[in-house]
Amino acid sequence: MTLRTGHIGLNVTDLDRSLAFYRDVLGFAPLAEGKEEGRRYAFLGDGEHLALTLWQQAEQPYGTDRAGLHHLALEADSVERVREYEEALRTYGVDFAYEGVVAHGEGAGSGGIFFHDPDGTRLEISVPSGAEDAPAPSGTAPTCGFF
Repeated sequence: MTLRTGHIGLNVTDLDRSLAFYRDVLGFAPLAEGKEEGRRYAFLGDGEHLALTLWQQAEQPYGTDRAGLHHLALEADSVERVREYEEALRTYGVDFAYEGVVAHGEGAGSGGIFFHDPDGTRLEISVPSGAEDAPAPSGTAPTCGFF
């Protein structure tokens, strides 16, 4: 038996703000929402399958100095689609780790964009190929590991 990722759950400080980001900027479809005070959450996906849950349980933003989630990696269909997300994220005012599409490492064909959500959680939108001509900001080290 091989395990697969079923969905990702993120604690957030402000459900309304995070829901707007993941829905309006990244295009996740709301599947369900809990609105009871002290028990707020949102289930997001592709309209049919659950991919991401947001739980309003955090009092502080994401911290890279604690054990737990390193980053959430999302895969796009093409490098052109990654650039479309980049434009939407720039319009939203997102904090990027690197300028434009970057390769996962020197000589890699895979790559993408690296940025932060409203709570500072590190996110990546990448493709397995199509970024051959993009710079590799971390040299031979994995770009996704050091942002």
